[in-house]
Amino acid sequence: MNREMLMLVDAISREKNVERDVVFGAVESALAQATKKLHQGDVDIRVSVDRDSGDYETFRRWHVVPDEAGLQLPDQEILLFEAKEEMPDIEVGEYIEEAVDSVPIGRIGAMAAKQVILQKIRDAEREMLLNDFMSRGDKIFVGTVKRLDKGDIIVEAGRVEGRLRRSEMIAKENLRNGDRVRAMIMEVDLTLRGAPIILSRSAPEFMIELFRQEVPEIEQGLLEIKSCARDPGSRAKIAVLSHDKRVDPIGTCVGVRGTRVNAVTNELAGERVDIVLWSEDPAQFVIGALAPANVSSIVVDEEKHAMDVVVDEENLAIAIGRGGQNVRLASDLTGWKINIMDANESAQKQASETDASRKLFMEKLDVDEEIADILISEGFNSLEEVAYVPISEMLEIEAFDEDTINELRSRAKDALLTMEIAKEEGVETVSQNLRDLEGLDPELIPKLAEAGVHTRDDLADLAVDELTEITGHSADDAKALILKAREHWFAGQA
Repeated sequence: MNREMLMLVDAISREKNVERDVVFGAVESALAQATKKLHQGDVDIRVSVDRDSGDYETFRRWHVVPDEAGLQLPDQEILLFEAKEEMPDIEVGEYIEEAVDSVPIGRIGAMAAKQVILQKIRDAEREMLLNDFMSRGDKIFVGTVKRLDKGDIIVEAGRVEGRLRRSEMIAKENLRNGDRVRAMIMEVDLTLRGAPIILSRSAPEFMIELFRQEVPEIEQGLLEIKSCARDPGSRAKIAVLSHDKRVDPIGTCVGVRGTRVNAVTNELAGERVDIVLWSEDPAQFVIGALAPANVSSIVVDEEKHAMDVVVDEENLAIAIGRGGQNVRLASDLTGWKINIMDANESAQKQASETDASRKLFMEKLDVDEEIADILISEGFNSLEEVAYVPISEMLEIEAFDEDTINELRSRAKDALLTMEIAKEEGVETVSQNLRDLEGLDPELIPKLAEAGVHTRDDLADLAVDELTEITGHSADDAKALILKAREHWFAGQA
């Protein structure tokens, strides 16, 4: 019988083109499962088959766990102090084994054993095929639609399958069985049966890879795509940079008569692509990203990582785009929050900010309106700037002498210290119940305290726009935090 086992292993190994060890492992698993059925409880069985003779031994084993952990699986575990009575040098994590009677191969249910072995072989084949496919280093998966699976599309390439989820498809596409599909390989999830390669046609990376295939200069290192933002199937923007002054980055990506960009557009269901010149200067980058709109002026707020972009009436609709698409893609492309406004809105905002700065300086520095306006005209907008900007820069202000400057800096530092003490005292009034709220960043607590939000109920009572103004968070994040704060209102309700 042992000789027959060896012959069976060799036959399956050759037929399925897998290593003998894999087949032996399947046989051991089948024998272990059969032996397990002869014991009461959820025991752990190990079978060891000699690869040369076909002889095999069977062991019941117990996993050694720390004494303080207790037994979570009594049929499979043993406490360390008990294990040391049998093997003094054993450690946590090791196993104690006891030989038990082996099940004769002839008594194993033929179908059960066959199914276990074949499943192991299929798993091994699948893993080998997958490893072979991934070793090629392809970034784009090319195959045909095989079937639908709970809304996902299974794409087959040879004997390897990929899964294209509904959320990763282009909305207006209607893929059918047999259709040829190209998609970006995003990850490999071996827990998914049948189709472990996760695909995407909507990811920005897919567009970048398509351009890389269409534009040889990218592969050669002459051009680089720095970023990409997409509204899949509708419109996209890519930012390109040339590493060779002789190469025009935009023209090269467009191609002769648009052949290169059109190839990408045709692959992505007609998705229009704006090609933008990348710049180290964030303002210049944003101006380019908002094309075809013409920008009149731009104000950069480094602290908030935002820009106020002023356009004239004729360009306002173009800059924003249908449904805000143009400004949204430009923001995603550049990584900056972009506020589009016309000249009147910009003037109103600047006037409002000037009034706020004037009021701050007059109140905290105890100066008159004239001195406050001089500070504002020289570009000072905060107490921190007055207190800590190098004194050499402030000495360039013709309207102030050195004594005045030193007095202003001293008052600014005193005001900042007073405000910090008040802030700390305000933070102490924030309830522990609010501090412990899941998802609340500790850095938000001073902002909430300053706005008079001291309890979980105070937070729950806020409107979304009120919280975004306090924290600077997005509307979605603010909404989620408010809903979390309201959960205790409904606790216990059916």
